[in-house]
Amino acid sequence: MTQQGVRWTADQVLALAPDVPSRKAGSKLGVAGPWSEAGSSDEGTVWGLCKGSGSKPYQTVVDIADRAGPAYKCSCPSRKFPCKHALGLLLIWAGGDGTVPDGEPPAWAEEWLASRRERAEGKRSPAARPAAPADAEAARGRAEKRAERITAGAMELEQRLSDLLRAGTASAEQSGYGLWEETAARMVDAQAPGLAARVRELGAIPSSGPGWPVRLLEECALVHLLDQGWLHRDQLPHDLAATVRSRVGLPAQPQDPPLRDRWLVLAQYDTADSKLTTRRIWLYGTHSGRTALLLSYGAAGRAPALALPVGLALDAQLTGYAGTRQLRADLGEQFAAPAPTAERPPGVRTDEATALYGEALRDDPWLESWPVTLAEVIPAQTESGWQLADPDGALALPVAASAPAQGLWRLIALSGGAPLTVFGECGHRGFTPLAAWPQGAGETVPLC
Repeated sequence: MTQQGVRWTADQVLALAPDVPSRKAGSKLGVAGPWSEAGSSDEGTVWGLCKGSGSKPYQTVVDIADRAGPAYKCSCPSRKFPCKHALGLLLIWAGGDGTVPDGEPPAWAEEWLASRRERAEGKRSPAARPAAPADAEAARGRAEKRAERITAGAMELEQRLSDLLRAGTASAEQSGYGLWEETAARMVDAQAPGLAARVRELGAIPSSGPGWPVRLLEECALVHLLDQGWLHRDQLPHDLAATVRSRVGLPAQPQDPPLRDRWLVLAQYDTADSKLTTRRIWLYGTHSGRTALLLSYGAAGRAPALALPVGLALDAQLTGYAGTRQLRADLGEQFAAPAPTAERPPGVRTDEATALYGEALRDDPWLESWPVTLAEVIPAQTESGWQLADPDGALALPVAASAPAQGLWRLIALSGGAPLTVFGECGHRGFTPLAAWPQGAGETVPLC
């Protein structure tokens, strides 16, 4: 694709997979055998026919140049995006062996592309959007009622915490999880999902292993602090009040002016619960030096719509959210297709990484982790667990127990005993590696 100037690597393609089974299935289809009439265009489109179990092959097309990230269309019945056929098609295109030649898209692919771009133009045109009726007074009334419910829920939770401390932490082990779940349900009724999530975390601590009473007391203190922050939010600085509202569970809107930059896609990974799949995408502005987080959501069992190629850079606008140490942003207009860049985030030593997390924690006490790039660290497995050590061995960061083992072994293979640069999340549970750059290599290697 001459306009894009780059073909993706296999790692960048597989990083788009919604889950591990899709990654494996897509890899099996990343060969020429099942494909026919495959092609690609300068405009950023890849298409092909994939032989399936039925009499008709599946029609698969990918719009890589879509402004909101790669878009996919396949006639297969899969509900995953991208499906295994789209992944397989992108893999054979990434191979660059001539299996996917340049050409013009067939009618069935062109029809879908034209429809997508027509809808995109309509969304960007103010004239195409009917004006919403002005109902600011009603919206203000709804916000006030919700705030009243949250206040009532916060006061009830304060009473629950007081009862726990009065009876002693040992009582939490005797009462079991049911009481905490009931309290969480009351927070949901109070329209405070952030408080509900923290209460559920409290319920999982009793009998969770040695030292659980201390961990329970620490988490209770954080919940109490959040309660008090909400109850006294009018007395807080603007950014801290915005953080409290977000932590309680109120929706936030982007407020910062749009920032255009070349954003390097550092990492992308999903977390899921019984109701929601959350995708976290970390970006680094190669000119501004800013790190940003994109969040995308999908229903349980379904991948979120937004997916970006790890290791490439986007010329795009991001709009940030209000709040202390707020990294979340929304992806705006993209001005060019993803392309490689030699820029990398500057790295720090392990002791500097913990200091950065500490500074961020001072401004947002409920912060679980902070994005950090470690410069020249050596991964190793010790008796106490995995760690990332400075070259002189004087200091080391423990790796979080939740870090995927596959990514850790890949990190070891990349290092080969030599220092390398690693991006990840540094928090109170340790460091979670998400991407790495071996010495002398410019390509981003995803670890999640």
